Amino acid sequence: MGHEKTMIWKPHVTVAAVIEREGKYLLVEEELDAGSGLFLNQPAGHLDPGESIMHGAIRETLEETAYTFVPEYLLGVYQWHSLRVDATFLRFAFVGHVTSHDPARILDLGILRAEWFSLDEINQAQHRHRSPLVMQCIQDHIAGKRYPLELLTCYES
Repeated sequence: MGHEKTMIWKPHVTVAAVIEREGKYLLVEEELDAGSGLFLNQPAGHLDPGESIMHGAIRETLEETAYTFVPEYLLGVYQWHSLRVDATFLRFAFVGHVTSHDPARILDLGILRAEWFSLDEINQAQHRHRSPLVMQCIQDHIAGKRYPLELLTCYES
């Protein structure tokens, strides 16, 4: 028996908000690395330590779009391995609506703008999607996938 170190695999837990209003979806245009181009994504990001999954989606939406997000349903849980960064992501996507908007709020670093895009515009820009999860979440939304928020339980210590 050697003294080899066992590597523990840990996926990156992320949250996302799928928000549709009058046939358009709220997406962010972001730059990942200098010179890598501009990508489209749902308002999304990593879960912070100690944060509930649902609160993470609310926070990320505010930080990336300046909109206050109200989750209504869990859209789904998605696992994706990015070859670009050789990492696995576990995404919890929520469906909901936005209420207030603070146009004076400074958006997260790397976020150039938040904008409402039609389905045609999103389809035509698939080469700019940050991941295949962008389109998959929209397709699942259109298909009517909705799960009650009660599926998620967050225990406080």
